[in-house]
Amino acid sequence: MSATAIVWFRRDLRLFDHAALHKALRNSQRVIAVFIFDSTILQTLPKRDPRLAFIWHSLQQLKTSLREQGSDLLVRYGDPCREIPALAQQYRAAAVYANNDYEPEAICRDAGVAQQLAAQGIGFHSYKDQVIFEKDEILTQAQGMYSVFTPYKRVWLAKVDDFYLRSYPVLPYLNNLARLTEPELPPLSELGFEDCNVDLYKPGMQGGEMLFEDFCQRIGQYHQARDFPAIKGVSYLSVHLRFGTVSIRELARVAWHTGGIGAQTWLSELIWRDFYQQILWHRPEVVTQVFKPSYNTIVFPNNPAYFAAWCQGRTGFPIVDAAMRQLNQTGYMHNRLRMIAASFLVKDLLIDWRWGERYFAEKLMDFDLASNNGGWQWAASTGCDAQPYFRIFNPVTQSERFDPEGKFIRRYCPELAQLSNKAIYAPWLDKTISGLTTEYPAPIVDHATQRLLALALFKRAITEVSN
Repeated sequence: MSATAIVWFRRDLRLFDHAALHKALRNSQRVIAVFIFDSTILQTLPKRDPRLAFIWHSLQQLKTSLREQGSDLLVRYGDPCREIPALAQQYRAAAVYANNDYEPEAICRDAGVAQQLAAQGIGFHSYKDQVIFEKDEILTQAQGMYSVFTPYKRVWLAKVDDFYLRSYPVLPYLNNLARLTEPELPPLSELGFEDCNVDLYKPGMQGGEMLFEDFCQRIGQYHQARDFPAIKGVSYLSVHLRFGTVSIRELARVAWHTGGIGAQTWLSELIWRDFYQQILWHRPEVVTQVFKPSYNTIVFPNNPAYFAAWCQGRTGFPIVDAAMRQLNQTGYMHNRLRMIAASFLVKDLLIDWRWGERYFAEKLMDFDLASNNGGWQWAASTGCDAQPYFRIFNPVTQSERFDPEGKFIRRYCPELAQLSNKAIYAPWLDKTISGLTTEYPAPIVDHATQRLLALALFKRAITEVSN
């Protein structure tokens, strides 16, 4: 048992069911909790980024919980490749513990930290914590990765059991936390950022617990309610999964043991997270490249005016505009709407999926590289197990089906609020309307025309590859 160890918190801002913290507490006499505001990441962010506010408030809860145990959270700003080895040397730590991160830049960062620590004779130990199965834990019979979700899910379900869903308890070992006192958490302004209200997302461990308890009362209806953005049908836990203020093991364990179509449908969504993480780990090039090489030759027109209209929620297609306005105003977009908005950008506006992926990465509170990339490549038909290129969402029929009373559209496109349920999905088609008001634009494209252009674009790429 080592004398002192550091636990480096990253995407795991909680003090329960925490793999790295559990291991450190069991193997060390004195454990110090550390969080680094990574300057290499922060310098790329806008000065008002609600994700930083969510992190700050979550860290405040973590710090308070540690203080209740007679310890504290060390918070530093800088490059982790310098800060972590410096802290390890300052506190004479024998080891640094962390949980695995599967993004290419994070893998490179952790390798750099491990190398610096090794030069000081300090160990670096990392553990699986944000997924149930990672890396190559699930492989095909040919010992390759799965690129189709259904067989991956089948193996995932066959393999999972109470061992993989077990908790990593922290409470019994908290006496091994270091007794120390640190200054108050520095305000975001000291880091060059503005604070903002993130109460909507219920930050921190307490917020995650509250949302999960609420969802457990509704999980039985999840399969029926999840596709309707105007009703409370989804879990709203995505941002908590992103920053680890909830435990994926607890969530999956509850869904697995609950049974029923609703719980099993939600479990399937958690399995998609694992699926996209293993894709990113096996194929890190998908961050910038298409998963299917046959679509490498597609040259999208990329009309900048169309893209600007899409970003602003001014395309003239109410369901798309309402979705984009929800994103811009709240940092959240309902999952069904993400598919509709993405399909519209790529297959109606004929804009490269990477443009949309980057915009979502800037705006989404729950931005996760693996899931965002996987979702966009799915919608663009360029990814693994993606929708066929000839499947193109019709924004009018999608809104009729999933916002049947127009409630969601009215919420985010109030200039259309007085229209009838029939007219609100496609105002330009209603002959009783003398003309669209200047407040809301006419459609910037014709869906039927753009659909044919999209089909031709993809067919041309396939033909070029086959020749």
